[in-house]
Amino acid sequence: MQDLTQYSTETVQATEDFTLHIGDIEAAAERLSGNIVATPLIENDEINRTLSARILIKPEMLQTTGSFKFRGAYNRVSQLSPEQRKGGIVAWSSGNHALAISAVAARHGVKATILMPSDAPRTKIAGAERCGGTVRLYDRLTEVREEIGADIARATGAVIVPPYDDPHVIAGQGTVGLELVHQARDKGLELDLALLSCSGGGLVAGAATAIHALSPATRVYCVEPAGFDDTARSLASGKPERNAPGARSLCDALQVPTPGQLTLPINRRLLAGGVAVTDAEVRHAMRVVYDTLKLVAEPGGVAPLAALLAGKLDVAGKTVAVVLSGGNVDHDTFSACIAG
Repeated sequence: MQDLTQYSTETVQATEDFTLHIGDIEAAAERLSGNIVATPLIENDEINRTLSARILIKPEMLQTTGSFKFRGAYNRVSQLSPEQRKGGIVAWSSGNHALAISAVAARHGVKATILMPSDAPRTKIAGAERCGGTVRLYDRLTEVREEIGADIARATGAVIVPPYDDPHVIAGQGTVGLELVHQARDKGLELDLALLSCSGGGLVAGAATAIHALSPATRVYCVEPAGFDDTARSLASGKPERNAPGARSLCDALQVPTPGQLTLPINRRLLAGGVAVTDAEVRHAMRVVYDTLKLVAEPGGVAPLAALLAGKLDVAGKTVAVVLSGGNVDHDTFSACIAG
């Protein structure tokens, strides 16, 4: 296991020399044990029949604060030194990382300032404040959140905890992949494929690291919204790609301008590819999850199942793991999506 502290947020650069190891993720799992929800791996006969496959669904909307983000946030914040805790935390997020950091910081008695886009779902903004975070809204079209965060850190001594480009955050998210493989094997199954949502790439990079180490034959795919498929395009071109300014998607949690600097090299090495889903495909998947599983999935969280239901990959006869990464969605948005 390597010393992840050498890859601090302040010195992160696009580099091929950063490699997350299974030992880092196993250490994160020990740290998180008893502090997170070990979400189950569930199946539904109707979904299996529809896709002619064994679809193993991991519902991370059942995680603390309603998404997988609590894993990475806890792994990062729990390792702050006493001196770092005095300075507090500054983080940026469209919602789920904001909720997770606010809650974890409150557990550890640490002040957290959260930068959120002014068009983020009101449910997520209110949730971050309710969890104890101090929210500072910004305009994602005219302001740069990283610059604002750096200014706050310089002025207050706060530690920057970004949503994906942090080794400890990536390792914490990797526990999803660790659990996937072990839970599938508890059912006597080996995974042919695994699909995970992707914004900056922290979840899929961490999970792919664990899956590749424990089950090398499993092919891992990232799923992104149409118009925000920067990781898939980067995998194809071999260089970081950017999304068009002003692009919009129903998947508010999956809108980033370009892949993470630490996450993209990992994903280049480990992913089998990436696919994109439309807003219509996402709405359909949200209805399926609600009707068949009786669960509330947010648009970005249901993207992997949307990809399967839309036939983006041939999964007939295969065993496929799908992570539903979150369930934090405004009431009105959810109602409109499941209404058809």
